[in-house]
This record gives sequence, C-alpha cells and structure tokens, in this order.
Amino acid sequence: MSVIDHVPPARSTTVEPVADVIRAVVQNGSLREIEVAWPDHSGHVLGKRIPAAGFLERAPGGFPFCDAALTWSITGECQEGARLTDWQTGYPDMIAVPRLSTFSWLPWREGAGQVLADLVDHRGELVRTAPRTVLRRVTDRLAGIGLTAQVGVELEFYLLRPDGSPLAEAIHCYSLQKSNDLDPAFGAIVDAVGRFVAVEGSNSEYGPGQLEINLAHAGPLEAADQGMRLKYAVRELARRAGMLATFMAKPLTGESGSSMHLHLSLWRDGEPVFAPAAAAENPLMRHAIGGVLRHLPGITVYGAPTVNSAKRYQEHSFAPTSASWGGDNRTAAVRSLIESPAATRLELRTGGADANPYWAVAALLAAAVAGVEDEVEPPARGVGNLYGAGGPLPATLAEAVSAARADARIGEILGADAVHDMTTVAYAEWRAYISEVTAWERDRYLRLA
Repeated sequence: MSVIDHVPPARSTTVEPVADVIRAVVQNGSLREIEVAWPDHSGHVLGKRIPAAGFLERAPGGFPFCDAALTWSITGECQEGARLTDWQTGYPDMIAVPRLSTFSWLPWREGAGQVLADLVDHRGELVRTAPRTVLRRVTDRLAGIGLTAQVGVELEFYLLRPDGSPLAEAIHCYSLQKSNDLDPAFGAIVDAVGRFVAVEGSNSEYGPGQLEINLAHAGPLEAADQGMRLKYAVRELARRAGMLATFMAKPLTGESGSSMHLHLSLWRDGEPVFAPAAAAENPLMRHAIGGVLRHLPGITVYGAPTVNSAKRYQEHSFAPTSASWGGDNRTAAVRSLIESPAATRLELRTGGADANPYWAVAALLAAAVAGVEDEVEPPARGVGNLYGAGGPLPATLAEAVSAARADARIGEILGADAVHDMTTVAYAEWRAYISEVTAWERDRYLRLA
C-alpha cells in the first residue's frame, strides 16, 4: 500500500440508483446475464448465472443454494460435524440475497455482470457461519466501540504455463523490464482487472513469474469483496490467455511464497485514531498491535488455511516466522508504518495468497478489537533482523487449527459456530494430507527404510 492517506471514501451509490442502472442496461440489451456470487470457507467464488431479464424482480427473494457448500473442503467433499447443517438436517437451502450496490461488469464476458450476495436462512436471518457474515459481525463489534476501519489488500500470485512451470526465469522484483517480458498477457490482465476492482498498482515480485497487485484501501467488507474478486478475475483472465494463475502460498520449492498482506487503520468520526504521537505509536495503536501479537497464533489459520500455507514461513524469505513487530521492517510479522496521521497503519504479513479474504480480514480485525478492548500492551518494538524474535507461529496446519480452537477470545468475536466450521474444513485438509503416501516419501523410503 502506498503512503496515500487512508481517508475513508465517500459512501457508495445507494441501491436504488444501481437498480435503475441495471434496469436501463437490461432494457437496451447491454446486460444479458448477472452472476450472483458469494464465497465458501476456502474462498472459492460460488454462485449462479441468472438471466438479466427479470433479475431485479427475483433479486429481493434471493436465489437458493444447498447449505452443504458451507461444510465442504477445497475439493468439494462435505465434512461432518458442522454446527448448523449436516446429513441429519438433509442439507436444506440457504438463500443468496444480492446486494445490488456491489454490481460490476465482468471485463472478460461481454454482456455479463456480477453482484455479491449475503447468505440468509429461511427466516431471513444472516447465516452466522458464512464468511461474509463473520466479517459483518466483527465490523459491528468495532462500531460498538465507536470505531471503523480501512483495510488495504496486497495479493501476490504466479503466472505459470499450463503445465505449472514458471513463465519467467530469475528473480527481478520491481523490474519493469520483467513486467514487460510478461506482456502482453500481464498488461492485459491488469487492465481488465482494473475495470473490475480498484487497483492501486502492480509489479513483478520476488519469484520467477511472480507478480503482485495492490488494491485501494476500503472499508473491511468492500476490501474483502475486492480481494475475492481480484483472485477470481486473475485466474479467469490468465486461463483465457492460455496460462495458469495460482494463488497457492508456496507453489515452487526454493522460490518465494505468495502472500496476502493486510494494511489496517482505525477511525473515529472520520478522524484517524492511529495518528502518531511524537513520531511513535499512540496508545490505541499500541493496543491494536498488542492484540494482534497476543492472538497471532490463534488467527494464523485464517490467513494460512492449507497444508501448503506454512511453507511460506521461512527465515530470510520476506515471510515472517514468529509473532514479532517492528517499524518499517519486513522481517516482522506486524509492521508499524508511522506516516501522516491518515496514512499511519499497521501491516499484518502472515497471510498467504491462498487465504479467504473475508476470514483473513475478519481475524485481523478481531485481534485488533480484542487488543483495544483489553488494552493489551505489546512488547518493545523490535529492531534489526527479527527472525526468531517473539513466539513461534504454528508450524503446521494442525497446530494452527489447534491454536484457533484454543483462542476463546477470538472465537467469541468471530462467532464460535463459524470458527468451529471453518477449522473443521481446514483440519480436513490436514487429515487428507497425512493419509496420502507422497512421491517424496516413496523416493526417500521405498528402498532405504
């Protein structure tokens, strides 16, 4: 994120004018189809393609989906033990209610648009385990102490050949020439993505064919919406260009992992409450940092939800290995950026590109809320090389799930049922992993064990 001040944007267009716009483009034939989209726990964009004709009439009642979608793994296998639904309930419908203010044209399909939806049950109440609901719950908690937030999302990914091999060689972070080498595909992707989400900038990153796109800061829900849409768009645009875009956290052995860095500032009545005191963190910012550090083991799984995620956490990799914090220091898990009052913010660097943006943002906010409410004081700000400073991060997905389940304070803010279901899905990944005999094991042990 740049040093551009985090001034909260003006309120988005109200629903009624958006409905008028949709109605007009349907009538003139420009809009023929609308995707109704929402995320599962793994961050996959689920939904239906709805004919634009008649959409506005159907939208208030929503569109039904089997609620098994909030129990299944990244490969679509239903996991038993979810709090609200399972085989015993018969997996009834939940209803996706479109939020018309989120309408955007799809830049890769002419005549098609997309709206994001909240999930409700048959009583019209938000499904409390749905990722978008979880984030709404945390922002409501923040509002309860008189605060709002601005969040900036930075996402890294690799552009690969269809067989999974890198499109580029060597490491040339920030290289415009390397970005040029990946054109016209990379330029076309960024141009199209910029018509779908608010792009602040893009650059080549620290791995061969690795790239980064930074999104403009926004309120937490809009920031997560844009993070999900960015991943959706990049994958589809790369596919149409004959390439594979992956947000896998560590796709190549020995190369840089892909992160989802989150920048956070807090506000009260339109004024930045992280405004520095004598070029240092003020008490409220210190408490937010203290909360993030105290609860970092317990929130790690929400930013690192796969078996592969923890492989990012290696020394001297620009990914953190412990619950440390510092100033403008990329060896720390939490980076404190003291700039102008409106641009002062903290950055959480533990999240991987494979995370669901709604869960990742909600978990960061929950830890900051806990720190502010509990007035948690962080340890002294670290300086220099902070690898090894602070307590260790969970080393495996199983450890991350255990830490999340043990953190009752964060569970209370996020919602115990939602935490249970999300960690159930995450632990299914671990069970699948440890039961699989890999090629590495056979190569290493078949003749020597």
